[in-house]
Amino acid sequence: MKLFIYHANDCNPKKCTALKMIKLNKAILLKNPYKIPKNSLVLTPFSEKAVSPEDREIVERFGITGLDCSWKELEKIKRFKFKNGRALPFLIAANPINYGKPFQLSTLEAFIATLYITGFKDKAYDLARCFKWGETFIKVNYELLERYSNAKNSAEVIEIQKEYIKR
Repeated sequence: MKLFIYHANDCNPKKCTALKMIKLNKAILLKNPYKIPKNSLVLTPFSEKAVSPEDREIVERFGITGLDCSWKELEKIKRFKFKNGRALPFLIAANPINYGKPFQLSTLEAFIATLYITGFKDKAYDLARCFKWGETFIKVNYELLERYSNAKNSAEVIEIQKEYIKR
C-alpha cells in the first residue's frame, strides 16, 4: 500500500507528522504537486465526495496522497482537478497540537482515518503505532470510524456525519 505526501515545507519540521512518516519509510515524499499520482485517492478538503468503503480498490491499487501544506498553498492546489479527490468526514484530532478539535487532523491522522474507513484497519493500527498518541486518535473516534467503515458509499458517510453532528 503506497502512501504519498505532497509536502510544501510550510510547517515546523520538529512537529510534522508527515515528515516523520517519510523518515520512518511509511510514506513517499512528493515535493512537486505535479508529481501527485493521478489515480491515487487524494485527500483534499475541496472534494464534494467523502472517503468511504467504496474507495477500497482505489486505495489498494493506487495508494493515498495527503496534502501537507498551509491553507494558502492549498488554495493554489485547489485548481488541480484530482480524479479521485476525497474529503474526510467529521473526526476529532488527537494530536498534541490540536487535541479535541474537530477537523484539525494531522497528516498522520488523515491517513489513519482513510485506511480505517476503506477497510484497512490493521494497516491503520500499524501506522498509528508509529506515534505514541496515534492509537488515541482511533480510540477518540472509534464509534465514528466504525460507522463510516460500515457505510455503503460517500453519501451514506455524509448522512452519518450529519446525524452525529446534530447530536
